[in-house]
Amino acid sequence: MTEPSAYRYETAPLPEAEGGGYVVSFPDIPGCLGVADTEEEAVADAQKALFACLDALKAVGRPAPAPSAPPG
Repeated sequence: MTEPSAYRYETAPLPEAEGGGYVVSFPDIPGCLGVADTEEEAVADAQKALFACLDALKAVGRPAPAPSAPPG
């Protein structure tokens, strides 16, 4: 199983019109998101979501997507 820490994530603020806060996404795993009022809480929520996504893929016998190379 791919190490969860190998997946890079992106954070973005949510507009106040949408309630504010932050969203964290994983470019290699579409639909795997974390959302919270603070950036730190959103990252923690996203890590929980990542574990759930990877576990769900494993449960149905699908391989996890390979982590992309870090930018730079």
